[in-house]
Amino acid sequence: MEIKKIKETCLYVQNLEATKKFYHNKLGFKVIGEVPGRHVFFRAGASVLLCFNPEASKKGGTLPPHYGTGQLHLAFEVAKEEYQPWKDNIQKLGITVEQEYDWGNGFLSFYFRDPDQHLLEVVMEGMWEKGG
Repeated sequence: MEIKKIKETCLYVQNLEATKKFYHNKLGFKVIGEVPGRHVFFRAGASVLLCFNPEASKKGGTLPPHYGTGQLHLAFEVAKEEYQPWKDNIQKLGITVEQEYDWGNGFLSFYFRDPDQHLLEVVMEGMWEKGG
């Protein structure tokens, strides 16, 4: 038995509209689900980014309760040839690139933050190959 991938990643956010403006309007992620005051979901390549209002999601209901606090981290993978255009675009949008890191073997990544101060990273495709 083997897990194929992480299908969904979840962030807990304070302002769903600011989150939507950031991920949809700035980063270009498609909105695939939305319940005002509760959540907004985005398509991120083959994955889904779930953004919940923690006060609404910790009440439970149809699904088990869940919530979190603090500055979380997640990384988005892009083709090597799209890495620099992504970095340039992030900077053109007025988003601060906090750090760029050289992982060796020709792999780079850079870090920036969303409106809730979650630490986001763009990594070059192939950095964490299967078995590595």
